[in-house]
Amino acid sequence: MAQERPPRLSLLLRELPSIPAVLASRLRRARKVDLGLGEGGKLPPVMVLPGLLSSDSTTSFLRRTLEVNGFATYGAKLGFVTGITPEKLAKAEARLAQIFAQHGEKVVLVGWSLGGVFGRVLAQRHPQYVKMVVTLGTPFSGDRHANNAWRVYNALNDHTVDAPSLPDDPSSKPPVHTVAVWSAADGVIAPECARGHPDERDTEHELSANHIGLGCRRAAVEEIAGIVARELAHADAVQGGSTP
Repeated sequence: MAQERPPRLSLLLRELPSIPAVLASRLRRARKVDLGLGEGGKLPPVMVLPGLLSSDSTTSFLRRTLEVNGFATYGAKLGFVTGITPEKLAKAEARLAQIFAQHGEKVVLVGWSLGGVFGRVLAQRHPQYVKMVVTLGTPFSGDRHANNAWRVYNALNDHTVDAPSLPDDPSSKPPVHTVAVWSAADGVIAPECARGHPDERDTEHELSANHIGLGCRRAAVEEIAGIVARELAHADAVQGGSTP
């Protein structure tokens, strides 16, 4: 198998036009779309986890799109994310437990980029709280240098991508339904690392979007809402449709 490599510079530069859209996430109006589910049916709560150098503000448009389409949606309350650390993970664990207790049902975790690593680790540690994990351009598989963010990560943290601060292995598939969303146009993460191997996730979906666009471009965000809704049927099959 060919070695994973970071996306080429030309793809990375194509990420730049998406920056204004993600910065304006709080101001953008979400709209209802056809999720392909028909009428009725109760949808589970969703917690959206932000990526490197972002926060709940960055994911607000994605969350509102899920919200207007029937999901009770929550930010992760991690503050500004510069890395995955025991302190940040503890905050995510507490937030997950809070949402689970509030609704009395398992939570869907949607993680954008590094946020997907948080999501996979949370589902590994606390499958009793998690309905499904959906990662968006998350480098959970393969070479940890096959992306254009590892140098930034190393510079911001007291640990490196080769010596993470947590013992958890994000490439190990959590014991819940696990979905990988990836793009061949991703300028930050190698597609192979965001798609993963068949034994590392249950299903995968390719979107036509760059890395930043996965969480802020309207077409991609609305398609992700549909993916989350449709994959819930598979999650119900995996978990027997049971509720706590």
